[in-house]
Amino acid sequence: MANRVFNFSAGPAGLPESVLLQAQAELLSYGDCGASIMEISHRSETFKEILDSARNGIRTLLAVGDDFDVLLIQGGSRLQFSMIPMNLASREQTADYVVSGAWSAKALEEAHRECDVHISWNGTSDGFDRLPVNEDLLRSEKPAFAYYCSNETIHGLQFPEAPDYGSVPLVCDASSDFLSRPVDMQRHGLIYACAQKNVGPAGLTVVVIRRDLLERSSDDLPGYLNFKSHSTANTMYNTPPTFAIYIMDLVCKWIIDECGGLDSLANTNREKAELLYSAIDRHAGFYSGHAQTASRSNMNVVFKLPSDELTQSFIEQAADHSLTSLAGHRSVGGIRASIYNAMPQAGVESLAGFMDDFANVNG
Repeated sequence: MANRVFNFSAGPAGLPESVLLQAQAELLSYGDCGASIMEISHRSETFKEILDSARNGIRTLLAVGDDFDVLLIQGGSRLQFSMIPMNLASREQTADYVVSGAWSAKALEEAHRECDVHISWNGTSDGFDRLPVNEDLLRSEKPAFAYYCSNETIHGLQFPEAPDYGSVPLVCDASSDFLSRPVDMQRHGLIYACAQKNVGPAGLTVVVIRRDLLERSSDDLPGYLNFKSHSTANTMYNTPPTFAIYIMDLVCKWIIDECGGLDSLANTNREKAELLYSAIDRHAGFYSGHAQTASRSNMNVVFKLPSDELTQSFIEQAADHSLTSLAGHRSVGGIRASIYNAMPQAGVESLAGFMDDFANVNG
C-alpha cells in the first residue's frame, strides 16, 4: 500500500495490512451477495456465518469450550466498568479491585456505584511504575469477584501472568493485550476487550464469560445491561456492529493462519518490545523508561527524554521518518510507542534505529 506510515497509536491502532486489503477487495460486494457487509441484514445467513466464524475464532485462540460464552457488545470498556459489577455482584457484596493504572482506577470509580469495593492493591503512590506480585495483594474475605487490568496502556505496565485469587472469579480488562499471548481461561470468570487495539476497529467489545456467572445477572437489570440478555439472544440483542465483527473475524484468521497462533505471536511481540527496551537501556542517561523492568509492557513502551523540547523534537523528526502517533498520554507525557499485534517488525526496527540516532545526536 502506498504512503502507509508506521502507526504507533494507542488506539484505534493499526490493522494487519492483509486484513485491510481483503476488506478493500470485498467492500462493495461480499462474496456473491452483491452488497457490502455494511449493507446486509444482521439476520441474514451471510452475516450469521461471519458471526459464528468470528466467535469460533475467539474460542479457538483462547481454547475455551461451551462452558464459556462469547458476547459481542457495544459501549467499549467504559460500559463494562458498570456492567460487570451490575451483573456479578449485588449491592451488599464486595468486589476486590487491583488498581494498577489509569484504566483500573476508572473501573474502580464506576464499581463504587454498584457494590461494595475492596482495594486489594493501589499503585498510585508509586506513580504507577510497577505491578504487584501476589504477596502484595490484600484480599477481602469473600469477594464476589476480583478485577484487574492485564495491560495499562498509559503507564506501559503488563502483568506477566494473572494475579492469584484462588477460586474467586477473576475478571480481566484485557483491552490492550487481548489475543497477543495465551491466557489461562480456567483462572478467569470473565475477560473483556474493546476491539480497537488488537482485533478490529472501534465500536466492538468482546466479553468472554463463564456460563455459570450468567446466572448472577438479576432480571431487574435493564435488558441491554444484562449479560444474560446478550447470551440468550445469541449476542444479537440489538443490531450488532456488523462491519467491526467482520474485521475481527479476518483478524482472528490472520492470527491463526499467518502468525501461527498465540504462542508464536507472543514470542514475536516479546521480541519487538525488547528492541525498544534495549534502545532505552543503551541510552539510559538520555531515555528513561517509566515502568520498572519486571512490569514492562510488550504492548505499550513508555519513556521520557531529558526535556519537553527534546520530546517535541523527537516526535516531529520521527514523523518525518513515517513513525507517527508517538506522543505519550497527556497525564504522563514523554513518548508512548504502542506496538500491538499488527505493528510489523520493520516498524519497530525503524523506531529503535531512530532512537539510537536521536540519542547519539542530542545526548
